[in-house]
Amino acid sequence: MTVFRFPALTAHQAADHEVFMFAAEPKQVLQFAQIERLGRKDSGELKGFQRHQISSHIKDIRSYLSREDALLPNAVIVAFLENVKLQHHEDGRVDVEIDTENGPPGFVVDGQQRLTALSGLEKPGFQVFVSALVCKDYDELRQQFVFINSARPLPKTLIYELLPNVEGLPERYTARRFAARVVERLNFNGSMALRGQIRQHTNPGGVISDTAMQKLVMNSTAQGAVRDLIAYEDREDRAVKIIDEFFTAVAKVFGGEWSGMSPRHSRLRHGAGIIAMGFVMDLLYAINGARTAAHFEQGLELLKPYTAWTQGNWPIADYEVPWNHLQNTPQDIDTLTRHLVSTTKRQLRKLRRAA
Repeated sequence: MTVFRFPALTAHQAADHEVFMFAAEPKQVLQFAQIERLGRKDSGELKGFQRHQISSHIKDIRSYLSREDALLPNAVIVAFLENVKLQHHEDGRVDVEIDTENGPPGFVVDGQQRLTALSGLEKPGFQVFVSALVCKDYDELRQQFVFINSARPLPKTLIYELLPNVEGLPERYTARRFAARVVERLNFNGSMALRGQIRQHTNPGGVISDTAMQKLVMNSTAQGAVRDLIAYEDREDRAVKIIDEFFTAVAKVFGGEWSGMSPRHSRLRHGAGIIAMGFVMDLLYAINGARTAAHFEQGLELLKPYTAWTQGNWPIADYEVPWNHLQNTPQDIDTLTRHLVSTTKRQLRKLRRAA
């Protein structure tokens, strides 16, 4: 088929531009619109504008769209330079005619991952909305691409806070959803050590990073205390309980280094400290049988002399690190974790030998 015809609706926007919307099957869109990926010609000149495919993103979309109840209300945006004709009617309707005899005259400006995901599915009759515009030249097309795709995306912290209330999510969100729910409960129903202390969109006054707390939960779920609790039907209650007990002990043992402090003034409340201390919790749970705040306190008291949360230097390996030089980076988190875990193990061994 070289000519496609669609009934569409037009919108009055810029005087010199045509903007319209219609419904089409994904395979039709890919016949009249091309995905031109960013690259460079042999001369070094820039060509195209689309990023390369993100296989994990496409897989997630395809997994969702394969469901019978899948919906895709957000439109694919296509820009045309030529070979598209519009016949206007008085009530805002237009008849669109797209000539593809010399190849696809349109360019996908937004929605390439959705189209790619749909192209691998057999869903006869499934349509997507196409929001289209006509550009006077290629430079204007690229300009529209920048404008459309430079809008600020939703913050991940907002998305993560919404996860506990969203069903039917891709598999990669499952662990994060469980962690987000646990953190939400700790923040709004936990003990005084954590209640109201975690910064979320619905609790902007909190100071502890919600993503750091979620990371702590996910780490523990993968290889720590929470992993032992997953088999139980009330796994969420148990996860909230064990983490709450641990931080109740942290607040008591470290006192002023925890209570009322911001991440800037105490690395114990910093993302690096939160994540690293999660591994201490798992260690005390596993080898010291800690289950309550009182039990956790015993191990934390052994660790306390070897910490520098608010002042001094960390005695790490063969050198000392100023307390506030530790940052929320994978390397610093790993360095701090190894110090805290190895020190706790060493002090527990000394205690057993003395006993």
